[in-house]
Amino acid sequence: MITCVVEYVIDPAKIEAFERFGRRWMELVERHGGTHHGYFLPAEGASDKAMALFSFAGLGAYEQYRALFGVDPDFVDADRIRDESGCVLRYERTFMRPMLPDRGA
Repeated sequence: MITCVVEYVIDPAKIEAFERFGRRWMELVERHGGTHHGYFLPAEGASDKAMALFSFAGLGAYEQYRALFGVDPDFVDADRIRDESGCVLRYERTFMRPMLPDRGA
């Protein structure tokens, strides 16, 4: 399993647009074989940080999903929310592997 961690710098005045953007991407990840673990948004005070985590079975499965960027009309529409609203100022993507608690046998 591979988990993609996306750290965003967002415009706090455009949080509603960012939430629309996030809901669309959660749908797309799930529809194309991934598991979305959610978006994590500022809860208190002024903050411009947000985060998303989603997983695919492996890098090959992620690459199949990623090949749809800029091509699939649903992916283009989801990116349009970000681009037209200006809700995302920048982002950084990191790939990680989960280490989960051992629940015992």
